[in-house]
Amino acid sequence: MIKMLNAVMVCTSLVGLVGVYALKYSVEDIASAKVALERKIDRQEGDLSLLKADWSYLNQPAHVAPIVARHQEALALVPTAQDQFGRMDNLPMRPAAPDTAALDALLSSLDAGIDPIEQLIEAN
Repeated sequence: MIKMLNAVMVCTSLVGLVGVYALKYSVEDIASAKVALERKIDRQEGDLSLLKADWSYLNQPAHVAPIVARHQEALALVPTAQDQFGRMDNLPMRPAAPDTAALDALLSSLDAGIDPIEQLIEAN
């Protein structure tokens, strides 16, 4: 009986040992994948920073002006004229002040427990 119990315990221990080692190696694989992913993210952030710096350099007026001057005839570019912009009197006026009486009535009816949406649904 005790020999059989010992054999079962040894087998159980071996199965547990194999499980722990498998878990250890899977965790190490995941950790190495995480480190590789972090390195890739760092590399891509560096590339993005470099691209942003290049973009800001290429968009500087001092860099763009000679290119525009060189291709002005081919692209039919002309300077912006004053009349291409809108006028101040074309801007819409500010809206009238909101109807505070209606809003106060709505809030007071809600405080009283009356649901105006429910009334509209029942009316239809």
